[in-house]
Amino acid sequence: MVSVLVLAGCAKDSGGGSDSGDSGDQAGGQSCVTAEAPPAASPAASSSSAAGEKVDASALKVGLAYDVGGRGDASFNDAAAAGVDKAKADMGVTDSTESTAAGTESEDAKQQRLNQMATEGFNPVIAVGFAYAEAVKAVAPKFPDTKFAIIDDDSVQAPNVTPLVFAEEQGSYLAGVAAVHKSKNCHIGFVGGVDTPLIQKFEAGFLAGAKAASDKVKIEDDYLTPAGDITGFNDPGKGNVVGKAQVDKGADVLYHAAGASGRGVFEAAKANNALAIGVDSDQYNQKTVEGVKDVIMTSMIKRVDVAVYDYIQAVAKNDLTSLPKRFDLKVDGVGYSTSGGMVDDIKAVLDGYKQQIVDGKITVSDKPE
Repeated sequence: MVSVLVLAGCAKDSGGGSDSGDSGDQAGGQSCVTAEAPPAASPAASSSSAAGEKVDASALKVGLAYDVGGRGDASFNDAAAAGVDKAKADMGVTDSTESTAAGTESEDAKQQRLNQMATEGFNPVIAVGFAYAEAVKAVAPKFPDTKFAIIDDDSVQAPNVTPLVFAEEQGSYLAGVAAVHKSKNCHIGFVGGVDTPLIQKFEAGFLAGAKAASDKVKIEDDYLTPAGDITGFNDPGKGNVVGKAQVDKGADVLYHAAGASGRGVFEAAKANNALAIGVDSDQYNQKTVEGVKDVIMTSMIKRVDVAVYDYIQAVAKNDLTSLPKRFDLKVDGVGYSTSGGMVDDIKAVLDGYKQQIVDGKITVSDKPE
């Protein structure tokens, strides 16, 4: 009995055998949150799309050059496709074409894809993703009367090229806050597809938002492939392996910025009783991940659909000056989804942080610390 009492006393002195506040029992639920909630938000900003404006785009032939994964990736490419589909419904676009990049294709293949669209009279031609930067730079000068747009890159300086870029770090900041509020273990994870400056913006915002909400949260942080290997955007199997590894370490909310590989992250979360945060599209409502939607608590929405739609509208009006320089929280270019109702209870908190970013009271770095 004396031995038992001595051991019990030692356990009490050492904090019950736990070396941190990251356990589910000690840090569960809202106890992970250490920051005060921000002030209530003012009325939300309206979308950048011109609501109710009647524009006739029936004369346009739209070319859409997808990144790897193409239509059906439940993420980035599907969002671009949704923008064109809405332009067809609202503005009368009747002629369009689509083509998808392969995971290992050469620069010549990308140039050939854009060349073919422009040669066949498609105008505008929209390149979906920064991987097309060199191809757009090479092809656009050959077709001065064709308008090109490129998503996620602003390096191409040409009079007929329009960059469509986003504040991914701002939307990801809200994802980080949401992850902390929903984590029972005070332990969350980020899974990036390819380690590039673009995906680092998602990572940077997520880390910053999580740390703003909690000074004790533990964060797993992994990429599927290094820069130069774009297969990380289209490898659900690898996403599953990395997601499961993070859950095994204790993470119970996983945020991915990994394109079609995100399906594997969702599957890992579902199989291991964790939650997940989607990206780009409202992934709770995406058919290709319908079987795992019950773990998708929210998605960081990157409104590629809005950017593509607005760009087509601007081309039809022959007024590209109407487009924002960057699609950020202020113009609803990024944001978060509420499908499934799993973040309804923290919506006021998320909107409060959003308002502080919009008002300039919080500046979100696009580089991870």
